[in-house]
Amino acid sequence: MLLRRVTLGTSMLTLAGAAFVTAACTGGLVAPGQPRTDVMQQVSAEDWTRLASLRIVFGHQSVGSNILAGVADVMKAVPAVRLNVVESTTPPASGTACLLHFRAGRNEYPTTKVDDFVRFVDAAASAPPDIAFLKFCYIDANAQTDVRGLFDHYRQAFAELRSRYTSTQFVHVTMPLRVVQTGWRVPVKQLIGRPIGGYADNLKRHEYNELLRAEYGGKAPLFDLAAIESTRADGSRVVFTSGGRTYFALAPEYTDDGGHLNGTGRRLVAERLLVFLAEVAKAKAAGN
Repeated sequence: MLLRRVTLGTSMLTLAGAAFVTAACTGGLVAPGQPRTDVMQQVSAEDWTRLASLRIVFGHQSVGSNILAGVADVMKAVPAVRLNVVESTTPPASGTACLLHFRAGRNEYPTTKVDDFVRFVDAAASAPPDIAFLKFCYIDANAQTDVRGLFDHYRQAFAELRSRYTSTQFVHVTMPLRVVQTGWRVPVKQLIGRPIGGYADNLKRHEYNELLRAEYGGKAPLFDLAAIESTRADGSRVVFTSGGRTYFALAPEYTDDGGHLNGTGRRLVAERLLVFLAEVAKAKAAGN
C-alpha cells in the first residue's frame, strides 16, 4: 500500500493514506486573488467522468457551504468537472449519481452532527453512497471542548457505519481553523500571561486533528483541510507557539471574517477537494 506525502514548505503533510493518494497540493498553492486551475488539469477527463457517476454524501455547515460555492466556481472554470450538486434533507430513493449535501446537526454541538450523518447514511441504505464524509466547523471546538470524548464518539460511529456499508468509502476531514491574533500585543500578552485571541480554541482544533490523523492517516482517505487552510501561496505555514509547541492557524488571506472562506480560500479548498475525491474514486474503482 502506497502512502504519498506532499511537501509544503518545511512540513510534511499527509493528505491521503494507504492506496488513496491525492494530487491536491502538487500543483502549487493558490496565490491570493489568483486561483489556479493547474491542479485540476492533473486529473484526466475519464477520472472526472468517473467521479460524476458516483453517489457522494457530504454533511456540513457553513464552511462546507463556502467549499461548495468554491466547487461551483471551479465547475464554471473547468468544463471537465460536471458534478450534479444537490442539497436535500433526505437521500433520494433512486440513488441518483450526485454530490448530495445536507446541513448536519447543530453548530457548537458536534456530536449532533455525527448522529445526523449516521441517520442520513442509514436513510440511504437502499442505495448506499459510494463516498461519504462529514466535516465539522471551527465553531465545534473551543477551549472547553472535551476533544477525546468528541473523537471517541466520531470514531465509534464511523466504525459502525463501515461495518454496515462495506461498499462505501468513508472519508475523514480535519477540523477547519480560525485566524489568531497577531501584532505587538501578542508578546506583551505572553509576557504578562494574558490569553491571546484565537490560541486556546485552535489548540483544541489541533488536538482533534492530531487524533484524526493518528487514527486514519495511512489507513483511510484523509483530507487535511486544516493543513490546506494554514498553508500560504509560497508554501509556508501560518503558525503560532504556545507552551513551547507550534500550532497552525487559518491564513488571513483566505478569509474575510477570521473563519469562513472568502473567494480565494473557497476556490483553493474546492480545487484540492475535487482532485482528492477524484483520486479516491479512481482508487476505489481499482479495488484498492
